Amino acid sequence: MDKLKVVKIGGHVIENREALFLFLKDFAALKGPKILVHGGGKEATQMAKTLGIQVQMIEGRRVTDAQNLDLITMLYAGKLNKSIVAQLQGLGCNSLGLTGADGNSILAVKRPKTPVDFGFVGDPTGVNQNLFELLLTTGITPVCCALTHDGKGQLLNTNADTIAATLASALSKNYEVSLYYCFEKKGVLADLEEETSVIPLINKQSYLELQAQGKLHTGMLPKLKNCFTALEDGVKQVFIGDTQLIQSTTSSTQITL
Repeated sequence: MDKLKVVKIGGHVIENREALFLFLKDFAALKGPKILVHGGGKEATQMAKTLGIQVQMIEGRRVTDAQNLDLITMLYAGKLNKSIVAQLQGLGCNSLGLTGADGNSILAVKRPKTPVDFGFVGDPTGVNQNLFELLLTTGITPVCCALTHDGKGQLLNTNADTIAATLASALSKNYEVSLYYCFEKKGVLADLEEETSVIPLINKQSYLELQAQGKLHTGMLPKLKNCFTALEDGVKQVFIGDTQLIQSTTSSTQITL
């Protein structure tokens, strides 16, 4: 079974041109089939502020009304995605930018309005495995942004961590998949004020203990849930760390069952 790397890049790295380029340079150098998933929430918030568009957050999650969806589509599928693809092409990595609507790559359902109406937010329901396998076998690297579609003409804002886990899970049927979540920290930290307090290993039991002790940042909880879901669905290994993670997992956090 061929090995596949699914890498999600997010956090402040996306906003930092130099840091992003250095990461893309390392990503382009990876051997074998790979997929890149990117977010851009922080830049979307800043762009909304610049344009005078109101952003509403509930429990750390963005409410996506029609105006915010337009902005996110322009930023995620346009500026960010095409900039990343162009840089990868310049680095010798033949890549193709995708939203979930392109090639029907990722189908989703609009999240129910109760208990909270998040607007045009989607939860993935299916992956076009044939499309991704076709691209990978022909040496093309998919670059997926945080947009899916409902199959009825509607784009949906979707958490990039969830997209990465969904892709990794779906493709684990035909590949030995490693999933990497890369951001500006070296891993999951026991103390947010101490950059070296990386927790080397988190399993389901220790996750519950850390959560009960209040040692996990609330923003990390959805990411960890995605990690466990991916492992339960057959993903071989999952790591959380900084941009050096794809070169070496030594100082990162590994998630296991």
